[in-house]
Amino acid sequence: MLSRALTRSFSTSTRLRMRVVPIPNQSDNYAYLLIDDTTKKAAAVDPYDVPKVKAAAEKEGVQIVAGITTHHHGDHSGGNLEFASKFPGLPIYAGSNKAPAATDIIKDKGEFTLGDNIQIRGLHTPCHTQDSICFYAVDKKTDEKGVFTGDTLFRGGCGRFFEGTPEEMHASLSYLGTLPDATVVYDGHEYTKGNWAFAKSVEPEAPGVKRLGELVASTSETTGKSTIADEKQWNVFMRLDEATVKNATGETDPIQVIGKLRTMKNNFRG
Repeated sequence: MLSRALTRSFSTSTRLRMRVVPIPNQSDNYAYLLIDDTTKKAAAVDPYDVPKVKAAAEKEGVQIVAGITTHHHGDHSGGNLEFASKFPGLPIYAGSNKAPAATDIIKDKGEFTLGDNIQIRGLHTPCHTQDSICFYAVDKKTDEKGVFTGDTLFRGGCGRFFEGTPEEMHASLSYLGTLPDATVVYDGHEYTKGNWAFAKSVEPEAPGVKRLGELVASTSETTGKSTIADEKQWNVFMRLDEATVKNATGETDPIQVIGKLRTMKNNFRG
């Protein structure tokens, strides 16, 4: 059970910068405040528990100016109507009108800005849902980068293929893999411990998987503590060409490998 808000900064410098405040809610979900420190303006990502998000903004001394929805599932978009009521007139960015109260539908590579310095780009990543969209944020002054991946990419894992195919998930994860290696990953759930256990069953000797185990052992709240480079080293769903992963699945074609991995993960009890 996630119990407290945890602040992760892209930089330890005292200069004004892009910051992210994860806000645990429900049993294992995360909402986030994406903050432009220069203007003290913030976007609320998947603000399911609106009072909690509002309290976090007040604590940080920032003004919420937008909502962002990664996909239409209720545990992510279920606070949108209350958000629209509490913050009337603010845009709510989403991948489709299936997200309640969405005002601005962002397609692949669609962009908008937050405050003076943060450029945000939508990355369409269909599979978990067809409207799954990740939001890639870049601070134009510091060049710090982060991506909000919803239920597409997790630390050491990926979302279930509820509305899509192995081909789509492979394409979506490959797309995220083209982001700069230093991009910090902020996902929708705290699933890391289970994902690590599964990864260990697939690649028990992989150095990256061992590092993921060290992360799990050191904290129960892992969001914002991995990068795209880390995921390429410890996420078996992004390591489809590795011989160990192919051997574990008994498949060689990447699409067959990722499909088999998802089936194995669905049935995994470890």
